Amino acid sequence: MILLNFSHPLAPEQLQRIHALTGETVEDVRGEMAYFDPGRDFASQVRNLVDQLGLSPEEWRTCSLLVNPPGFPHATAVLLAEIQGRAGYLPRLLRLRAAPRRGLLQFEVAEIIILEGVRRRARIRQRRATKEEEPPGSPASASP
Repeated sequence: MILLNFSHPLAPEQLQRIHALTGETVEDVRGEMAYFDPGRDFASQVRNLVDQLGLSPEEWRTCSLLVNPPGFPHATAVLLAEIQGRAGYLPRLLRLRAAPRRGLLQFEVAEIIILEGVRRRARIRQRRATKEEEPPGSPASASP
């Protein structure tokens, strides 16, 4: 798996937890702590960050990707759109959570969010809701 890291470097125990949750080993880590200029558009800044990852078009389509997003919500949204455009699918997303230990604030791996699964389940719920709203006999509810 390739970890696209746009935040702080991950510790070995965090990488081990990723392996435990995914069954995959992080074989490559690309990216760096992302800083954004609020005076410039985020789309071009994100595009430049993603270009610097050096993934080929084939790697985008075929490699297992996990994203550790930047701490800027708007930049993360743009980043996910950029990655989906290149890869053709939404990547998995790493979520960390604060875990104070011995008075120090540290972060642990909370979960791996499978964004394609979230999208697919939302589409199914939307289709069901749409069918429930259709009046009987409407063209969309007619049986073949």
